[in-house]
Amino acid sequence: MMADTLPRVRGKLTAKAPLAPLVWFKSGGAADWLFEPADADDLCDFLRALDPEVPVMALGLGSNLIVRDGGVPGVVVRLGKAFAKVEMLDAVTMKCGGGASGILVSSTARDAGIGGLEFLRSIPGTVGGFVRMNGGAYGREVKDVLVECEVVLRSGELVTLPLAALGYSYRHSELPEGAVVVSATFRGHPEAPEAIKAEMDRIAASREQSQPLRSKTGGSTFKNPDGKKAWELVDAAGCRGLAVGGAQVSEKHTNFLINTGDASSNDIEALGEEVRRRVRAQSGIELEWEIQRVGRK
Repeated sequence: MMADTLPRVRGKLTAKAPLAPLVWFKSGGAADWLFEPADADDLCDFLRALDPEVPVMALGLGSNLIVRDGGVPGVVVRLGKAFAKVEMLDAVTMKCGGGASGILVSSTARDAGIGGLEFLRSIPGTVGGFVRMNGGAYGREVKDVLVECEVVLRSGELVTLPLAALGYSYRHSELPEGAVVVSATFRGHPEAPEAIKAEMDRIAASREQSQPLRSKTGGSTFKNPDGKKAWELVDAAGCRGLAVGGAQVSEKHTNFLINTGDASSNDIEALGEEVRRRVRAQSGIELEWEIQRVGRK
Protein backbone atom coordinates (compact mmCIF):
# COMPACT_ATOMS: atom_id res chain seq x y z
CA MET A 1 0.00 0.00 0.00
CA MET A 2 1.37 3.36 -1.04
CA ALA A 3 0.59 6.54 0.88
CA ASP A 4 -1.35 7.97 -2.06
CA THR A 5 -3.76 5.02 -2.03
CA LEU A 6 -4.72 5.58 1.62
CA PRO A 7 -7.52 7.89 2.79
CA ARG A 8 -6.63 11.37 4.02
CA VAL A 9 -6.51 11.72 7.80
CA ARG A 10 -6.36 14.49 10.40
CA GLY A 11 -4.39 12.29 12.78
CA LYS A 12 -0.97 10.72 12.22
CA LEU A 13 -0.27 7.98 9.68
CA THR A 14 3.20 6.36 9.74
CA ALA A 15 4.58 3.80 7.27
CA LYS A 16 6.72 0.88 8.46
CA ALA A 17 6.25 1.94 12.08
CA PRO A 18 8.32 -0.11 14.57
CA LEU A 19 5.99 -1.72 17.11
CA ALA A 20 8.61 -3.14 19.51
CA PRO A 21 8.88 0.17 21.44
CA LEU A 22 5.08 0.19 21.87
CA VAL A 23 4.66 -3.29 23.39
CA TRP A 24 5.70 -4.58 26.79
CA PHE A 25 7.89 -7.38 25.45
CA LYS A 26 9.94 -4.81 23.45
CA SER A 27 10.22 -7.25 20.54
CA GLY A 28 8.70 -7.81 17.11
CA GLY A 29 8.51 -6.17 13.71
CA ALA A 30 6.88 -3.09 12.23
CA ALA A 31 3.31 -2.24 11.25
CA ASP A 32 2.82 -1.67 7.51
CA TRP A 33 0.97 1.46 8.69
CA LEU A 34 0.35 2.90 12.15
CA PHE A 35 -2.67 5.21 12.42
CA GLU A 36 -3.18 7.47 15.43
CA PRO A 37 -6.58 9.11 14.80
CA ALA A 38 -7.34 12.66 15.89
CA ASP A 39 -10.77 11.61 17.20
CA ALA A 40 -13.56 9.09 16.60
CA ASP A 41 -14.76 10.90 13.46
CA ASP A 42 -11.26 10.73 11.98
CA LEU A 43 -11.20 6.97 12.66
CA CYS A 44 -14.68 6.47 11.16
CA ASP A 45 -13.82 8.43 8.00
CA PHE A 46 -10.54 6.57 7.54
CA LEU A 47 -12.00 3.07 7.95
CA ARG A 48 -15.01 3.89 5.77
CA ALA A 49 -12.70 4.95 2.92
CA LEU A 50 -10.07 2.22 3.43
CA ASP A 51 -10.09 -0.75 1.05
CA PRO A 52 -12.17 -3.42 2.88
CA GLU A 53 -9.48 -6.01 2.09
CA VAL A 54 -6.88 -4.23 4.24
CA PRO A 55 -6.68 -5.78 7.73
CA VAL A 56 -7.06 -3.50 10.74
CA MET A 57 -5.88 -4.17 14.30
CA ALA A 58 -6.24 -2.02 17.42
CA LEU A 59 -3.23 -1.61 19.73
CA GLY A 60 -3.55 -0.41 23.32
CA LEU A 61 -0.63 -0.40 25.74
CA GLY A 62 0.71 -3.57 24.12
CA SER A 63 0.77 -5.43 27.43
CA ASN A 64 -0.92 -8.70 26.45
CA LEU A 65 0.62 -9.04 23.02
CA ILE A 66 3.34 -10.76 21.03
CA VAL A 67 4.01 -8.88 17.78
CA ARG A 68 5.73 -11.43 15.55
CA ASP A 69 9.08 -10.59 13.99
CA GLY A 70 7.69 -10.26 10.47
CA GLY A 71 5.55 -7.32 11.51
CA VAL A 72 1.82 -6.68 11.19
CA PRO A 73 0.11 -6.39 7.79
CA GLY A 74 -2.35 -3.62 7.01
CA VAL A 75 -3.12 -0.87 9.51
CA VAL A 76 -2.54 -0.83 13.27
CA VAL A 77 -4.76 1.72 15.04
CA ARG A 78 -3.44 3.26 18.24
CA LEU A 79 -5.69 5.51 20.31
CA GLY A 80 -3.79 8.43 21.83
CA LYS A 81 -4.57 11.24 24.28
CA ALA A 82 -7.81 12.21 22.54
CA PHE A 83 -9.21 8.84 23.64
CA ALA A 84 -7.82 8.84 27.18
CA LYS A 85 -10.49 10.96 28.88
CA VAL A 86 -12.77 9.86 31.71
CA GLU A 87 -16.04 11.69 32.42
CA MET A 88 -18.70 11.25 35.09
CA LEU A 89 -22.23 10.49 33.86
CA ASP A 90 -23.79 10.22 37.32
CA ALA A 91 -22.73 9.40 40.89
CA VAL A 92 -21.74 5.82 40.07
CA THR A 93 -21.28 5.78 36.26
CA MET A 94 -18.28 6.85 34.15
CA LYS A 95 -17.68 7.06 30.41
CA CYS A 96 -14.05 6.19 29.64
CA GLY A 97 -12.17 6.64 26.40
CA GLY A 98 -10.78 3.53 24.71
CA GLY A 99 -7.23 4.80 25.27
CA ALA A 100 -7.64 5.40 29.02
CA SER A 101 -5.51 3.17 31.25
CA GLY A 102 -6.86 0.90 33.96
CA ILE A 103 -4.96 2.98 36.51
CA LEU A 104 -6.61 6.23 35.32
CA VAL A 105 -10.10 4.68 35.39
CA SER A 106 -9.73 3.14 38.84
CA SER A 107 -8.12 6.28 40.30
CA THR A 108 -10.90 8.48 38.92
CA ALA A 109 -13.47 6.08 40.41
CA ARG A 110 -11.69 6.22 43.76
CA ASP A 111 -11.69 10.02 43.83
CA ALA A 112 -15.42 10.05 42.96
CA GLY A 113 -16.31 7.48 45.63
CA ILE A 114 -17.26 4.75 43.11
CA GLY A 115 -16.50 1.22 44.36
CA GLY A 116 -16.29 -1.97 42.34
CA LEU A 117 -13.72 -0.80 39.79
CA GLU A 118 -10.64 -1.30 41.97
CA PHE A 119 -9.58 -4.42 40.03
CA LEU A 120 -8.94 -2.29 36.93
CA ARG A 121 -5.92 -0.92 38.82
CA SER A 122 -4.22 -4.25 38.23
CA ILE A 123 -4.97 -4.73 34.52
CA PRO A 124 -1.99 -3.45 32.53
CA GLY A 125 -3.74 -2.02 29.52
CA THR A 126 -6.30 0.37 28.11
CA VAL A 127 -10.09 0.35 28.19
CA GLY A 128 -10.23 -0.82 24.56
CA GLY A 129 -8.05 -3.84 25.28
CA PHE A 130 -9.73 -5.02 28.42
CA VAL A 131 -13.23 -4.51 26.99
CA ARG A 132 -12.24 -6.72 24.04
CA MET A 133 -10.67 -9.37 26.27
CA ASN A 134 -13.14 -9.20 29.20
CA GLY A 135 -10.09 -8.41 31.31
CA GLY A 136 -10.24 -9.39 34.94
CA ALA A 137 -8.32 -9.87 38.17
CA TYR A 138 -8.92 -10.40 41.86
CA GLY A 139 -12.30 -12.05 41.36
CA ARG A 140 -13.88 -9.47 39.05
CA GLU A 141 -14.17 -9.04 35.27
CA VAL A 142 -15.11 -6.22 32.92
CA LYS A 143 -18.50 -7.85 32.34
CA ASP A 144 -19.33 -7.15 36.02
CA VAL A 145 -19.07 -3.36 35.57
CA LEU A 146 -19.64 -2.64 31.86
CA VAL A 147 -22.90 -0.99 30.80
CA GLU A 148 -22.13 -0.46 27.10
CA CYS A 149 -19.31 0.44 24.74
CA GLU A 150 -18.90 2.51 21.60
CA VAL A 151 -17.16 0.70 18.79
CA VAL A 152 -16.02 1.74 15.32
CA LEU A 153 -16.62 -1.24 13.07
CA ARG A 154 -14.23 -2.13 10.23
CA SER A 155 -16.78 -0.56 7.87
CA GLY A 156 -16.30 2.82 9.60
CA GLU A 157 -19.69 2.73 11.30
CA LEU A 158 -19.85 3.95 14.92
CA VAL A 159 -22.17 1.73 16.96
CA THR A 160 -23.10 1.44 20.64
CA LEU A 161 -23.11 -2.13 21.92
CA PRO A 162 -24.80 -3.03 25.23
CA LEU A 163 -23.15 -5.54 27.53
CA ALA A 164 -25.41 -8.36 26.30
CA ALA A 165 -24.20 -7.91 22.70
CA LEU A 166 -20.57 -8.67 23.57
CA GLY A 167 -21.02 -12.40 24.24
CA TYR A 168 -18.57 -12.34 27.12
CA SER A 169 -16.93 -15.46 28.52
CA TYR A 170 -13.59 -15.95 30.28
CA ARG A 171 -11.04 -13.62 28.60
CA HIS A 172 -13.16 -13.54 25.44
CA SER A 173 -15.73 -11.39 23.67
CA GLU A 174 -17.65 -11.60 20.40
CA LEU A 175 -16.43 -8.18 19.24
CA PRO A 176 -16.16 -8.22 15.44
CA GLU A 177 -12.75 -8.56 13.75
CA GLY A 178 -11.20 -5.16 13.02
CA ALA A 179 -13.54 -3.29 15.38
CA VAL A 180 -11.98 -0.58 17.59
CA VAL A 181 -13.43 0.20 21.04
CA VAL A 182 -13.46 4.01 21.34
CA SER A 183 -15.24 4.29 24.70
CA ALA A 184 -16.85 2.24 27.46
CA THR A 185 -19.36 3.08 30.17
CA PHE A 186 -18.71 1.50 33.56
CA ARG A 187 -21.01 1.46 36.59
CA GLY A 188 -19.93 0.79 40.17
CA HIS A 189 -21.53 1.48 43.54
CA PRO A 190 -21.14 4.21 46.21
CA GLU A 191 -18.13 3.57 48.45
CA ALA A 192 -15.93 5.63 50.74
CA PRO A 193 -12.78 6.77 48.88
CA GLU A 194 -10.65 5.59 51.84
CA ALA A 195 -12.01 2.04 51.50
CA ILE A 196 -11.46 2.09 47.74
CA LYS A 197 -7.89 3.32 48.22
CA ALA A 198 -7.20 0.56 50.75
CA GLU A 199 -8.41 -2.08 48.30
CA MET A 200 -6.36 -0.60 45.43
CA ASP A 201 -3.28 -0.50 47.67
CA ARG A 202 -3.86 -4.16 48.61
CA ILE A 203 -4.13 -5.13 44.94
CA ALA A 204 -1.00 -3.14 44.01
CA ALA A 205 1.02 -4.74 46.84
CA SER A 206 -0.17 -8.22 45.89
CA ARG A 207 0.86 -7.71 42.25
CA GLU A 208 4.24 -6.28 43.22
CA GLN A 209 4.93 -9.27 45.47
CA SER A 210 3.83 -11.99 43.05
CA GLN A 211 4.47 -10.71 39.51
CA PRO A 212 7.64 -9.69 37.60
CA LEU A 213 6.43 -6.13 37.04
CA ARG A 214 9.89 -4.69 36.50
CA SER A 215 10.63 -7.05 33.59
CA LYS A 216 9.82 -6.92 29.89
CA THR A 217 6.82 -9.22 30.01
CA GLY A 218 3.36 -9.71 28.53
CA GLY A 219 1.24 -10.33 31.60
CA SER A 220 -0.51 -13.65 32.13
CA THR A 221 0.56 -15.98 29.32
CA PHE A 222 -2.05 -18.74 29.55
CA LYS A 223 -5.70 -18.83 30.55
CA ASN A 224 -6.52 -20.69 33.76
CA PRO A 225 -8.16 -24.02 32.81
CA ASP A 226 -11.43 -24.85 34.62
CA GLY A 227 -10.70 -25.41 38.30
CA LYS A 228 -6.92 -25.11 37.80
CA LYS A 229 -4.27 -22.41 37.95
CA ALA A 230 -2.06 -22.13 34.89
CA TRP A 231 1.03 -21.21 36.93
CA GLU A 232 0.72 -24.37 39.04
CA LEU A 233 0.53 -26.57 35.93
CA VAL A 234 3.56 -24.81 34.42
CA ASP A 235 5.48 -25.22 37.67
CA ALA A 236 4.52 -28.89 38.01
CA ALA A 237 5.81 -29.51 34.47
CA GLY A 238 9.25 -28.26 35.56
CA CYS A 239 9.19 -25.07 33.49
CA ARG A 240 10.18 -22.49 36.14
CA GLY A 241 13.18 -20.62 34.69
CA LEU A 242 13.02 -22.50 31.36
CA ALA A 243 14.58 -20.46 28.55
CA VAL A 244 14.59 -20.28 24.75
CA GLY A 245 17.08 -17.76 23.40
CA GLY A 246 16.54 -14.54 25.35
CA ALA A 247 13.06 -15.57 26.53
CA GLN A 248 12.51 -17.14 29.95
CA VAL A 249 9.68 -18.42 32.14
CA SER A 250 9.67 -16.07 35.12
CA GLU A 251 11.11 -17.52 38.34
CA LYS A 252 8.78 -15.22 40.28
CA HIS A 253 5.50 -16.19 38.58
CA THR A 254 5.52 -19.12 36.15
CA ASN A 255 2.54 -17.88 34.10
CA PHE A 256 4.68 -14.93 32.98
CA LEU A 257 7.23 -15.06 30.16
CA ILE A 258 9.96 -12.43 30.19
CA ASN A 259 12.37 -10.96 27.67
CA THR A 260 15.68 -11.10 29.55
CA GLY A 261 17.41 -8.82 27.07
CA ASP A 262 17.30 -9.24 23.34
CA ALA A 263 14.74 -12.03 22.86
CA SER A 264 13.02 -12.16 19.50
CA SER A 265 9.27 -12.62 19.39
CA ASN A 266 10.00 -16.01 17.86
CA ASP A 267 11.96 -16.93 21.02
CA ILE A 268 9.04 -15.85 23.22
CA GLU A 269 6.39 -17.69 21.22
CA ALA A 270 8.56 -20.81 20.89
CA LEU A 271 9.07 -20.82 24.67
CA GLY A 272 5.32 -20.58 25.20
CA GLU A 273 4.72 -23.50 22.85
CA GLU A 274 7.38 -25.57 24.63
CA VAL A 275 5.69 -24.84 27.97
CA ARG A 276 2.35 -25.92 26.48
CA ARG A 277 3.99 -29.15 25.20
CA ARG A 278 5.52 -29.97 28.60
CA VAL A 279 2.29 -29.24 30.49
CA ARG A 280 0.33 -31.44 28.04
CA ALA A 281 2.85 -34.26 28.53
CA GLN A 282 2.85 -33.92 32.31
CA SER A 283 -0.85 -33.33 33.05
CA GLY A 284 -2.76 -34.01 29.84
CA ILE A 285 -4.10 -30.45 29.99
CA GLU A 286 -3.96 -28.23 26.91
CA LEU A 287 -3.09 -24.69 28.02
CA GLU A 288 -4.70 -21.94 25.94
CA TRP A 289 -2.79 -18.76 25.15
CA GLU A 290 -4.15 -15.67 26.89
CA ILE A 291 -1.57 -13.44 25.22
CA GLN A 292 -2.59 -12.36 21.72
CA ARG A 293 -0.07 -13.28 19.00
CA VAL A 294 -0.30 -11.19 15.85
CA GLY A 295 1.53 -10.59 12.59
CA ARG A 296 3.80 -12.50 10.27
CA LYS A 297 6.30 -15.02 11.65
